[in-house]
Amino acid sequence: MRSLIDILELTTAEIDELIAVAEDIIADPAKYAEACKGKILGTLFFEPSTRTRLSFTSAMMSLGGNVLGFSDSTSSSASKGESVADTVRMVSAYSDIIAMRHPKEGAPYVAAKAATVPIINAGDGGHFHPTQTLTDLLTIKRKKGSLHNLTIGLCGDLKFGRTVHSLIAAMSRYTGIKFVLIAPEELKLPGYVKYEFLGDGKIEYVETTDLEAAMPELDILYMTRVQQERFASHDEYLRLKDSYILTADKLHNAKPDLCIMHPLPRVNEISVKVDEDPRACYFEQAKNGRYIRMALILKLLAEKDQPDTPRAGEAMADIVCSNPRCITSTEQELPHMFRCVDEEHGIYRCAYCDQKAYPKKK
Repeated sequence: MRSLIDILELTTAEIDELIAVAEDIIADPAKYAEACKGKILGTLFFEPSTRTRLSFTSAMMSLGGNVLGFSDSTSSSASKGESVADTVRMVSAYSDIIAMRHPKEGAPYVAAKAATVPIINAGDGGHFHPTQTLTDLLTIKRKKGSLHNLTIGLCGDLKFGRTVHSLIAAMSRYTGIKFVLIAPEELKLPGYVKYEFLGDGKIEYVETTDLEAAMPELDILYMTRVQQERFASHDEYLRLKDSYILTADKLHNAKPDLCIMHPLPRVNEISVKVDEDPRACYFEQAKNGRYIRMALILKLLAEKDQPDTPRAGEAMADIVCSNPRCITSTEQELPHMFRCVDEEHGIYRCAYCDQKAYPKKK
């Protein structure tokens, strides 16, 4: 069964195809008004969401389909201790495709293995958010005309920002891309993301703490919220939450065709005064989420009988995942699965959450 857990499960040709379908939907929505008549989308949101959940709902309804599900795990059997796999098996019986958000990293992978219908990852912890990335790519394509030869500034929470991780993964496959990573030391991009997509000269990138100094070279400025829900310490969140605030004054030396993006919700990291600037694209970006999710639903339903992309990993007797945000930390019966990324130094990564792990010393 074909699902979408990670943006890299789509080839660049498939992404281009999805963007083309989304643009056709924008141009002629009536053409698609009954494309999913009689189909049901299950929305399993174990974590709060507004834009993603409503855009999935709007997408399915715009295709003539129906929606069922929950927007809060406390209203589901998860609050009674039901596992992700069991929840998904049950909802698979009532729906044709499922969109799922979960606070634990790797949960959609578990869901995809258990489901009998396609699973769409609508965000898993600080890990990945592929449909937001498709939304971002559609926005960039419509604003810049191409996904090649761009300098992209990513600013704010790059450590826990799943939208940032997925965007880097996707854009690293296009030519002429440079990333400017703007974050305080405590919120820098995780090593595994750099290793996987940017290391060894794969993609040009620089790291800085100075947003204004980086501004003149940027084609895209992708602002992110410092996410209180990802911090173990409230005091640390308070110390870092105002690290970067984009104001109209800070745009004085930016390019006239800069595209300012944000996955939303915004707290105070973009001043409302910036909304008046024609370079502000984030509300149009949110609108684009509906169209690209319509295109994705159509694609996965059409390809539901194709085999899923295999995810490398095997059980290792002397390794366990120590990431407290991994789905294995709460669902104890899940086997801990790992893939070797550096055999010489004995480095592995969890097949669920991608965090680095080492064999126990003997």
